[in-house]
Amino acid sequence: MPELPTKKVGLIACSGEEIPEGTVTRLAVRKVLESLRPLHTVTICLPLFLAGGEGDRAFARFHPTIAIDGCEKRCAARGTEMFSGKPAVSIVVSDSVSAESAGLGTARRLSEKGMHVVGDVADQIARHVDHLLDLKWDRRSGGPVDGSTPQEESKPRQAACSCGSGIPSQVLRVAGREVTLIALPLIFAQFREAGKLPSDSTKAQLIEAVRIYNLIPDDEESAYARAVTEEYAAFCRGGN
Repeated sequence: MPELPTKKVGLIACSGEEIPEGTVTRLAVRKVLESLRPLHTVTICLPLFLAGGEGDRAFARFHPTIAIDGCEKRCAARGTEMFSGKPAVSIVVSDSVSAESAGLGTARRLSEKGMHVVGDVADQIARHVDHLLDLKWDRRSGGPVDGSTPQEESKPRQAACSCGSGIPSQVLRVAGREVTLIALPLIFAQFREAGKLPSDSTKAQLIEAVRIYNLIPDDEESAYARAVTEEYAAFCRGGN
């Protein structure tokens, strides 16, 4: 049976390059991606995300995301919520350190204290990743107890990007306009493999499955359900 992509956590750091807290966010995310949780996280590029990167936006709608911001402006968290949905976790570095940031160094070169904060924020991110993925972590071996070997997890890796998320989408016409529904081809394939033919009962199940990965306005649910059901019937007839 076709399977949806393995669940991972997307990490989206702010692009604030004028303050040391912004540098902390990027270095902390890099540490998580490359050494702390490389098998369970990917990076989301904030500028590309805001500019309309469909791969990044699709990933953030499909997978849990953690937004890591340097200051109270919370650009990463607000951008994620605007285009894909509220992040599962929002971390603001300035809330975690003392009011004065002079001790962190500069945006170009962090001080020893700044690098210590990087480690603290990275550990905080890793704990949230474990919680979101329900990972049981073996502190003695340094790896998860969920089947990933400690050797694999402890080895530094190149940071993975979410833009090649591998999550298929499909455009449907709903209430006179085109909408993109994430994971729809896989949902259709799963339903057909399970022998669920188009029917009223399948219609309700389909829209619930679609709702898991897509935002469906309450006042348009019937229009979405009708469009999805018609497309699923065509999918079954075509034997795709």
